[in-house]
Amino acid sequence: MSRIVITGASRGIGLELCKYFARQGHEVYAACRVISAALYQLSDSGVIAIEGVDVSRDDGIVNLRSALAGKSIDILINNAGVLESDKLGDLAYADIDHQFQVNSVGPLRVTEALTENLKTGSKVAMITSRMGSITDNSSGGYYGYRMSKAALNAAGVSLARDLGSRGIAVALLHPGFVQTDMVGFAGDITPAVAAERLAARIDELTLESSGSFWHANGERLPW
Repeated sequence: MSRIVITGASRGIGLELCKYFARQGHEVYAACRVISAALYQLSDSGVIAIEGVDVSRDDGIVNLRSALAGKSIDILINNAGVLESDKLGDLAYADIDHQFQVNSVGPLRVTEALTENLKTGSKVAMITSRMGSITDNSSGGYYGYRMSKAALNAAGVSLARDLGSRGIAVALLHPGFVQTDMVGFAGDITPAVAAERLAARIDELTLESSGSFWHANGERLPW
């Protein structure tokens, strides 16, 4: 049995990851800002919710670290994220900054705060997006989201280098186009399918593949 910590766990992909790992018999800690009814129901499955975790705020990180004090972590999944649909000529820079704080700085805050909980053999997964790929950008727009996910990718590679000496591997994972509230329930796969695929990629993660950018379907993505 592994101890798994998942941020952004109250809904969507994060919630489905909690369900998936709980079914496998793992000890799951579900971090979120506010416990949703769906997450509350998972308490019967042994999922432990940690409320008050806004990854963009110092007090949220303090709450998370306090709840996990003294507990080793086998898998840390930085899933919390936000998407704003911005376009040139109508850019709201406060929204762009917010996306940076949640999507790129937030996962770094979480990982640094829990570094001492990680051990040799632990794995860190950054749930990023192919929209953070510069090579793959063929449609423009979504400035804040694209920029914040590209920054997350950069942070993930640096973490892979810095944590590698301790035997800790880092994955940068695009979940696919998932039917969640974030995209108005558009998409071509369900959160449950995305969770299963992401779990498979995390299982395959090694120190040799650490710092690489992957689609949850197993495809290697370009930077």
